[in-house]
This record gives sequence, C-alpha cells and structure tokens, in this order.
Amino acid sequence: MKYATVMVGMALGQPNESRLEIAAQLAERFGAKVIGVAAAEFTPPLYFTEGEPAQRLIDQGWAAVKNRLAELEGEFRAAMQNRAAELEWRCAEDFPTRHVVRQARACDIIVVGEATRGASADPFAQVNPSDLVMQTGRPLLVVPESCDWLDLRSVLVAWKDTAEARRAVSDALPLLGQAKEVTVAEIVEDEADRPAALSRVGDVVAWLSRHGVRASQLVPEQRGDAATQLERIASDVGAGVVIAGAYGHSRLSEWILGGVTRRLINPSNRCSMLSH
Repeated sequence: MKYATVMVGMALGQPNESRLEIAAQLAERFGAKVIGVAAAEFTPPLYFTEGEPAQRLIDQGWAAVKNRLAELEGEFRAAMQNRAAELEWRCAEDFPTRHVVRQARACDIIVVGEATRGASADPFAQVNPSDLVMQTGRPLLVVPESCDWLDLRSVLVAWKDTAEARRAVSDALPLLGQAKEVTVAEIVEDEADRPAALSRVGDVVAWLSRHGVRASQLVPEQRGDAATQLERIASDVGAGVVIAGAYGHSRLSEWILGGVTRRLINPSNRCSMLSH
C-alpha cells in the first residue's frame, strides 16, 4: 500500500511551507514522485480605464503573475530537493481550483493548505479546499499552517455509514498502514443507535485488520454536536491526522449548519484527510 504520486497545491498570498514539508514527508515515506501545481489569474482592476493605459496595466498584472509563479516553482524545488523520487512542476495562468482539478488525474493524493479563515479565498490566487474535495476524485490532505510534521503515531477515522466515509478509509489505507495506533469512532445522536454503531465500526476494524491495519473501535456515550465531539475524541487519542468522508449531507446544509466537513477544512493543529 503506497502513494506513488503526491501532488501539492501551492498558493499565491498564503504561506506554503507547511504543505511543502508534509508533501516531502509523504514522498520520503512512500518513495513517491511529487508534482507541484500552481495557477493564478490576473485580477482585473476595480476601476475602468481604456486604451494604452489599460493595456499597460494588464501587461504589468500578467507579468507580476508570471513572476510569482516562477518564485513558487523555485520554492517547490528547494523544499523537495533530495526528498522525492522524482519532481514535476505544472503551472498555468488559470483559476487555481480549476487548474488543480484538471491535474488531479496524475496523482494519488493532493496536499493543500487550510481554507482561508475569516474571509473568502481569492479565487484568482488560491484554491478552495471545499471545491477541490468535491471535484477531484482524489483524497485531499489539508495541512494547517502550524503543522510541520505528519504525525502518524495516532490516526482517527471519523466513521459514518456513508459512501464518502467508505471511500475515505479506502483512500487512506497507505497512511493507516504507517500509523502506530488507529481508532475508528462513530458518534451517535441517540443511545438506541449505539448497538448498531458498534456493529458498524466493528466491521470497519475487521476490514482494516485484513489489510494489515490494527485498529480499535469507539462509540462514545457522550452525545451532542458531531464536530465538537470529534474534536474532543481527536484530542483524547492524540490524533495527528483525522480521516473522514466529506459532505455526508448536502453541501448547502453543511454550509448553513456548520458540520464536521467545515471543521476539517479548517483544521487547527492536526491534518485532515477528506474524500468524497
């Protein structure tokens, strides 16, 4: 079980050090090739101008985009030096999310930074992790800016009996195979659901064991907000990575109500691996 090709999405206007470091550690663990991807579009001015001044402004804007993409390539190659089996750089003058989606066919897993906090991401310069996980058909490893270590001493699988969760656990097998401890947890809303939940996580634990992954099961007695419960469990088991299916409900519902997916797109002190 391995990831043969790791893709790392880099952004203009955001720190890239943490995601580069985690991508390099994945490459070292699995002997993987690493593909760096970046894209940006020139942001048009908010005021109107025309003629030669307008063209000069556009030319200067595109030149700045090209220079920044060249800088990102240099940052990528410096971070990956002597750490990956093979390197490749792919950049374009394009919307970043669209560009990464189109390149995703070439990799096994995509490493990105956390979602922008407090404001919407700039679609001209930064990928949107929420859109990526919905569109790429590849697992997304979301790395917070504070993280510089892929901590696999303890990994938490946030189980819910959905297609997304089944896909996430399958996608995560290479990581789970490297973990020292794995916990499969399901959060129930009603005590009457506990027996069925214990049966479900037991099936997952047994399935993992047949793939050489030793895991324990957990269905906590506490009930309440699933995102809050998941964070508590992750802290209790010392999880360095949380694995989950993305958007078990409709995306509109997740946006309005919050939910586990939104919390994991903005991880605080551990990586999140999401699949859809």
